[in-house]
Amino acid sequence: MRHGCAGRQFGRDSGHRKALLRMLVVSLIKNEKIETTTAKAKEIRPLAEKMITLGKRGDLHARRQALMFIHDESIVSSLFTDIAPRFASRNGGYTRIVPTRNRPGDAAPMAVIELVERQQKSSSEAKTPAKKKTGANTKGTEKKKETGESETAEKKKTKK
Repeated sequence: MRHGCAGRQFGRDSGHRKALLRMLVVSLIKNEKIETTTAKAKEIRPLAEKMITLGKRGDLHARRQALMFIHDESIVSSLFTDIAPRFASRNGGYTRIVPTRNRPGDAAPMAVIELVERQQKSSSEAKTPAKKKTGANTKGTEKKKETGESETAEKKKTKK
């Protein structure tokens, strides 16, 4: 019996479990929001919050401690420069777990774990479509398409 043994095992050995949790924390820091099972979300919450606390400390030793867990310098630098300053006035509680649905394959309860103060993408970039070219070439092709002539027929006429 495993009375009093803390932590979930997820049916994996210790190395695989540690790699799984590390990968989930890296994805959370990189994307600021991930969907996973509720049990995994509850397991990575303290690890992610510890990484953000290290980022808030900001000294060299904290950066080295974060690199011992994360192994990716670009993710650690974004943690220390982008994410940690957002939580400077907050004393913990950097993440939120929101239950979403049951997974269709095995009916596992899913949840979204996200940073409380996520960086919002600007709405003007998302809503504006790409601008059309307004050069002379585009106007000429639009007129040809309106009259029904194809570009290949026009090229044949100019060659003759």
